[in-house]
Amino acid sequence: MSKKQHWIFGYGSLIYKVDFPYLDRDLASLRGWSRRFWQGSVDHRGTPESPGRVVTLVPDAEALCRGVAFLVDESVFAHLDHREKNGYERHRTELYLEQRKETVTGTFYIAAADNPAFLGDAPDRELAKHIAASHGPSGSNADYLLSLASALREIGEHDEHVVSLEQHLIALGQNP
Repeated sequence: MSKKQHWIFGYGSLIYKVDFPYLDRDLASLRGWSRRFWQGSVDHRGTPESPGRVVTLVPDAEALCRGVAFLVDESVFAHLDHREKNGYERHRTELYLEQRKETVTGTFYIAAADNPAFLGDAPDRELAKHIAASHGPSGSNADYLLSLASALREIGEHDEHVVSLEQHLIALGQNP
């Protein structure tokens, strides 16, 4: 692998909205992090006046977060840095590529608790109500959650947090 190629780990919309060129793809996992709808979105699934909620990763020593890794040319970072703005920063870590059965160094984006758009935890029912009411330039926040839940099922991943939010959202009248 050339020094100009990098593995990127997608755990949210990067799983299902692949709007960048990639050279290869593999199911991947990342230890020590949990996916949570704790990041505010004023640029994609909400507005500055009414932020939506999107996923970030939060430290969790016992967790295993599964997603998709993409091998990309480093030029893709310009697009991804713009897409993953509003509090997200790049981090490097070890990723386990499931089909290749190997560990590689990869990049993932997280929005840490100290960024200005971080909204934090709330009961799942409240999170779902917030998501059901939010809409931004990239569409409804509900579509984001439902698309992520569907994409996770497609890769065989059962994320309790996402499933719970999806169930609450459906109970609120949102259709999958």
